[in-house]
Amino acid sequence: MTTLQHLPANWEGPTAVRFTERADRAEQRQNLSNTTFDLLVIGGGILGISTAWHAAQSGLRVALVDSGDFAGATSSASSKLLHGGLRYLQTGAVKLVAENHFERRAVTRQVAPHLSRPLTFYLPIYKNGPHGAAKMGAGVFAYSALSAFGDGVGHLLNPVKARMAVPELRIDDLKAVAVYGDSQMNDARMALMTVRAAADAGAVVLNHAEVTGLRFTAKQGTRSRVSGAELRDRLTGAEFGVDARVVLNATGPWVDHLRRMEDAGADPSIRLSKGAHLVLKRTSHWQAALATPIDKYRITFALPWEDMLLLGTTDEEYEGDPGEVAVNERDIAQILDEAGHSVRSEQLRRELITYAFAGLRVLPGGPGSTAKAKRETVVTEGRGGMLSVAGGKWTTFRHIGRTVMKKLAAMPGYTLGADMEPMRNLPRRLPLPGIANPHAVQHRLLSDGGAPLPNLGEDTAKHLATHYGSIAFDIARLAGEHPELAERVHPDAPEIWAQVVYARDMEWAETPDDVLRRRTTLTIRGLDTPEIRTRVQSLLDQR
Repeated sequence: MTTLQHLPANWEGPTAVRFTERADRAEQRQNLSNTTFDLLVIGGGILGISTAWHAAQSGLRVALVDSGDFAGATSSASSKLLHGGLRYLQTGAVKLVAENHFERRAVTRQVAPHLSRPLTFYLPIYKNGPHGAAKMGAGVFAYSALSAFGDGVGHLLNPVKARMAVPELRIDDLKAVAVYGDSQMNDARMALMTVRAAADAGAVVLNHAEVTGLRFTAKQGTRSRVSGAELRDRLTGAEFGVDARVVLNATGPWVDHLRRMEDAGADPSIRLSKGAHLVLKRTSHWQAALATPIDKYRITFALPWEDMLLLGTTDEEYEGDPGEVAVNERDIAQILDEAGHSVRSEQLRRELITYAFAGLRVLPGGPGSTAKAKRETVVTEGRGGMLSVAGGKWTTFRHIGRTVMKKLAAMPGYTLGADMEPMRNLPRRLPLPGIANPHAVQHRLLSDGGAPLPNLGEDTAKHLATHYGSIAFDIARLAGEHPELAERVHPDAPEIWAQVVYARDMEWAETPDDVLRRRTTLTIRGLDTPEIRTRVQSLLDQR
């Protein structure tokens, strides 16, 4: 157990240490209250964030608010994948897979190579399994072809060779392993960097700001139009309002709640599916991920992620309060049982679990199993002119942002179309802040000549490089100037205290959960002890 002695022994808190900070909450509230925005985005999940980013890049005056933290719900509770969607080939959705691959490659190679990476996948084919080797071999070949063979050629692999890359692979009754390529990310970090990109482009952003009502403007001869929102700062209790020409409802699982603020009689537009995951300590080094078919439609993943192992996911209809979604004992049992199809039992011991989380997929309303439902984006316009967007995939977050922008430009009764001419000329692969080759950043952080922080551990250098890109040098420089901030937050994690200061001053972190769950990996590692949470809170209080 971590005690205070693991922290700097004489640490009373670096009261004078700050980055050049962004505007504080009071200033942001004032900015929101005193401006009539072209677009108010309600909802700081990745769909709202992406739309705000593209809108700000187009020159629009944009505001983005969320009742919790940015990416605080489903957008940081995904399977951490950027992928083409191998299972979509079963339905003949060839064009969709090709489009997903395009987006995946763009993000991994040009937009955020510092936040995502290619990952080899093994699809084990067992005796009496739902798919045969010939079918899977042809499937992964076609899948790689749709990616222009950018991740190699999909093929079948001998089980013995596969076991060398994944020591915990179960080989009993294993006939063959199909190999293909996709990509992986830290979803919370990707979302936060996109928020930063939106803010750098001029968007005014505020988290922990809850919508308590909508504003309406009556036009002669027409029904009232949504023209803004009433908000309450959940941290201070301050109430304020925002005026906007167009309001976008991007609240994910809460989308119908906000639609009913616009129109009390609005029919449901979505249904929800719960996806639970487990994070475990790894018992060996994995060089590839496992994607194991459970039945004709479902696949369970075992993914090496953040030096841990990520297992999941479940897929069941959810009808409760979105704010109360959580992992239960049945989820844990199901995930471990399904992982046991291809993972040896030694790796699946419950004492290895460090964290469990669940998110909600937003699916189009309708009958049938949620596992078979299309992961498509639903865009609707309400009686008051509010545009609502929900659903979709993390992989296509940039495409969804562009799609919403096109919808906004075409909306009758508004003049945003003329203002959005710059959107048509935006590069298709705008990079996110910190873009750099993470290997080069790691090398510089560790080199004697160019390193701003001497004696930096290799794991910390890698962590900084792959979570911040070139911004890692700012964090390392601060730690070099203030040695107490170069100390690790926990001896078993790569993070250092300078990251907490950076999260506070530059990444809108307001609570210990903001820092420990989404801006660092302490929570998913099971290392967010009461002592550490107290120290983090003390730093946050010094803003």
